[in-house]
Amino acid sequence: MLIDTHAHLDYSDYADDLDAVIARAAEAGVTRLISIGTGLASSRRAVALAERFANVFAVVGIHPTNVLDEPRDFLTELREIAKHPKVAAIGETGLDYHYLPGEKKRTDDLDLDPAYKQAQRWAFVQQLELANELGLNAVIHQRDAWEDTLRVLDDTAGEARGVYHCFGGSPEQAKQVISRGHLVSFTGIITFKNAPLVRESATAISLDHFMVETDCPYLAPVPHRGKRAEPAYTRIVAEKIAEVRGVSLEEIAAATTRTAERFFRLG
Repeated sequence: MLIDTHAHLDYSDYADDLDAVIARAAEAGVTRLISIGTGLASSRRAVALAERFANVFAVVGIHPTNVLDEPRDFLTELREIAKHPKVAAIGETGLDYHYLPGEKKRTDDLDLDPAYKQAQRWAFVQQLELANELGLNAVIHQRDAWEDTLRVLDDTAGEARGVYHCFGGSPEQAKQVISRGHLVSFTGIITFKNAPLVRESATAISLDHFMVETDCPYLAPVPHRGKRAEPAYTRIVAEKIAEVRGVSLEEIAAATTRTAERFFRLG
């Protein structure tokens, strides 16, 4: 049995066939799904899905690219949402410097990037502190902000552990994360022809230091690449990891499920 530890089931991509999507996941052996919030409204929808489906759990938080769209006092409402018994972690939170507003709109006397990065870091810290307050762990989004993300985690994480979701880095970077007590998680990227580094990372780290996910509706694995991903494809991710590690699917399923059960609040 597998757990899709990162799915965006509240997205409109699943508005017409969510029941069928969840049924297909169960048929593929993906028996529990974690729906990830990316803002206050998205987090409320994730909780509603967790209430509707027994095998769905919610993670609630503000995605770094959405921080300017949320009220400054978002933490008050997020704290109340996070107290729901089916909330499994805080997130996804983190830092994303891939698309910076200053690159799109810059004048001689206006540089938006430092303020945007500062807003992301502030929201990241707030959510890590909330995770500590509530005794939860955190789902981490990192894109083109490696050193800053590590620095914030080092300074703020406390007892809370993080999982670097959709990990696409090197074995050395994976070890940087793991040495700090955190985890990584692999998506369908591991099946892409142009992703040998991800496969190398999946073979280089201990079996109990990673989880599996889809990040659906994004990053559908081969042979579905370019189409809508769904939680059933977690099995394809696990199969590929089993292949590159030279072990059975059952071993990967058992290990990643055990790790997810320890990391997330799924009781």
